[in-house]
Formats: sequence, structure tokens, C-alpha cells
Amino acid sequence: MLLPAAAAPARQRGRALQSALRDAVRSGRLAAGTRLPSSRELAADLGVSRGLVTEAYEQLTAEGYLRSDRGSGTWVGEAVRAGESAARDLAPRASGALVDFRPGTPDLSLFPRAAWAAAHRSVLARLPHHALGYPDPRGLPELRTALASLLTRRRGVVADPECLVVCSGVAQAMTLLGFVLRGRGLRTIGVEDPGSPEHGPLLSAAGLSMTPLPLDRDGLEMEPLRRSGAAAVATTPAHQFPTGIAYSAQRRAELLDWARAVDGLIVEDDYDGDFRYDRAPVGALQGLDPERVAYSGSVSKSLAPGLRLGWLLVPRRMRDEVVERKRTMDLGNPALDQALLADFIDRGGYDRQLRRCQRAYRERRDALVRALAAHLPGTEVSGIAAGLHIIARLPGRYGPEERLLARAARAGVALRPLSAHTAVPPAREPGEPGVRLVLGYAHLTPSDIMRGIRLLAREAAD
Repeated sequence: MLLPAAAAPARQRGRALQSALRDAVRSGRLAAGTRLPSSRELAADLGVSRGLVTEAYEQLTAEGYLRSDRGSGTWVGEAVRAGESAARDLAPRASGALVDFRPGTPDLSLFPRAAWAAAHRSVLARLPHHALGYPDPRGLPELRTALASLLTRRRGVVADPECLVVCSGVAQAMTLLGFVLRGRGLRTIGVEDPGSPEHGPLLSAAGLSMTPLPLDRDGLEMEPLRRSGAAAVATTPAHQFPTGIAYSAQRRAELLDWARAVDGLIVEDDYDGDFRYDRAPVGALQGLDPERVAYSGSVSKSLAPGLRLGWLLVPRRMRDEVVERKRTMDLGNPALDQALLADFIDRGGYDRQLRRCQRAYRERRDALVRALAAHLPGTEVSGIAAGLHIIARLPGRYGPEERLLARAARAGVALRPLSAHTAVPPAREPGEPGVRLVLGYAHLTPSDIMRGIRLLAREAAD
């Protein structure tokens, strides 16, 4: 096991020998309590100088891998425990199903690799050295300025760059707000039910208790919110996840009136806000009252979730607390990634990417609606024509839900029912169909969509 180290170039031989011995102890190939050859014997076996071996023994003894007793030789230390033999990948992966309709995943093949690489070269060529130091925890000024202009133009927000914080996606934005609200004395926050599977765990990790609040066709029901006693609520008003509704103008006004009356805060997750296919997207709620709404978004659906780039616009009265929490959390996001996104936005690349995604996702949504009509007649599609998923309400003859899900899984079709997103099972009207599915389509080609619905229809009919 040490011969390759002995064959290393002369200047690297000592370090290579130490590394080989260290790895052998860590991996367990040299077990605790094993006596090693004397430095003279090992040097002769390897064809290296005795001083090289002596130095390696001394270094690893100092680190605790070996122990040396005067007059009794050198031994492998007892404190060493073998580590993992390989790094594991715990990232979410595809289910292995033939067709996976579970929502939340964009088409990662649409990521603009060529344009991103060109921006990377351009930014590196002109980025000053000082920009690679510790950044402003809010984010690079050029990115905050670019985002403020973009969000004002596309989402109708009131975007002061001084109140904008660059985050590692909406997940970190929610966590930051959770910690700040907890520090201000809040103990509970309202969440939509059904709602995002991430909001609850993220806010709970910050020490807040969740109060599930029901929805109607206009958005969050106001009377349960008023009775809850909560002074903050997390919402997805542009395209509610998962029901797919857009909050009505009246409900948006009522929600803002509630926040003003209780001196509260609305946390707006602008989920899928850019992806509307039948008309221009409805502007963000934050634009109506920036001092009562904290607005968050990201590039996870428009570019890729692996970039971990998002933003948080906070009321001015909360800005300093949020910025300080961001500073102590991670000292800011990577400067190069921020400079890249700023350049991509300024040169029009982000707008082009959004148009590209909108065309692809609209085509796939249309393909899914057609496939459902053709192969599962009577299915109702609810929600606005937007986003990366639909709600499909199957006729009662395809139920019950558990049976359909089990049969679909056996056929290689991965599904997620609407019930998986509810904290409180919704009351059902007499005769209401028993199967409501949240069907994601953005990551599937039209042919995959047609294949999956055919498989589902065949299993549902048996």
C-alpha cells in the first residue's frame, strides 16, 4: 500500500508517504494496535531514506494516528476510527418511475449553458480583485440594483435596493424572516392549507408554531385568519401552491386591511409569479403596501434550483434586523455567482430565458390538458393557466384515492394527491369526486406526458 508513495517524485515523496499511511489508518487497512516496521526496515523495503520514514512516523504520531513508545516501536493509535469510504449524495433524485408527475421540478435541460458560460468569462475578465472579498451581506450592489429594476418592471413591486437582500433561495428568505419574527416576540404564524410543503418546516425551524388556515376560491379565508390571533401569515397569492388559484383583488385588499389592523406582516412567496399563459401575470401583492408585505422569489424555476439564488424585499422597519441575521448566518452569498446573475439580467439574458421557459411550459400544460380530456374523460382542471403544475379532479369512478395511487405506482407512474399538502382534510361535498391530483408537467416532454396519462388511464379503468 506504500509502494506508490515511494515511487512519487523526490520532492513529493515525503508528503505522499505521510498521506498513504494516514489513509491506511483511516480506512482500517492498518487496524488500531498494529505494530509498524521500524524506520530502518520500512526504508529498506521501500527504497527510500530512513529520514523520510522517521519524519513520516513523527508527523503522524503528532497528529494522533500513530503512537510511539521508546524502545518498543511504533503502533497504530487506538483513537482512530475509520471514516466513510465514499461521499454520499443526499440530493433529491428522480423516483425511477417511468413517468413522474410529482410537482415542483423545472426542466433543467433549459438552463442556458452557453449564455451562462459567456457571462462567466465576461464577469471574470472585469471583476475587480476587491469584489472577491467578503460581500455586503445584503448582496452585491450591482445585483440588488439589477433585481430591483427587474422586479419593478416584471412584478410591479416597490423595490428599494437598500431593502433587498440576496438569499439562498426562498428557503433562506423564509428562515431569515422566521428568526426575525421570533426575535420580535411572535410565536405563531398562519400558513395556507393546503400549502407549500416547505413553509411549515422552515418557519418551525426558526421557532414559530404553524396555524393552518383554509382557502376558498378567492384565496385565504379571512375569518379564520382573524380568529387565529396570528400577526403574520405566509402566502402564495400570485399562483397559490398547490391549488393553482390567484388571489382575487378583493381578497388581496382584505388581507392588507387585516395586516394594517393588527400591525401584522404578510410574507409573500411569489411562487411561479412569472409563468402566466393566458394573460399578463398579476402583479405582486407587495406593490400595494411595501411596509406590510415581505416579498420573496428566486431563480429556481426560471434557471435552476442548484444555483441557490433568490431575494427578499423587506419593510424598511425590519431591514436592519434581517440584514444582521443574514450576516451572522453566512456572511453573504458567493460574490462571483451574484456578479454573474447581475450581468445576465443587465444584458437581457434573464428576460430571454423567461420567454423560452414560458413557451415550453405553456406547450406542456396544453399537452397535459389535452391528454386528460382524451384518456380520462370528465376530469376537471382547476386553477389559472399558470405555473408548473395543475390540479386534476378525476371523476368518482376512478377512486378511491389509495387504490388509484397504488395501481399507478405499479404501472410506473408517480403521482401526488392534493391530500398530501393538507394539514386538515378538507370537507367533501356529497357526490364530490374522490381523487384530486397535483400534476407537475414542466420537467416532462409532451410525449412523456401523453405516455404517462395513457398508463394512468389504463390502470384506472381496470
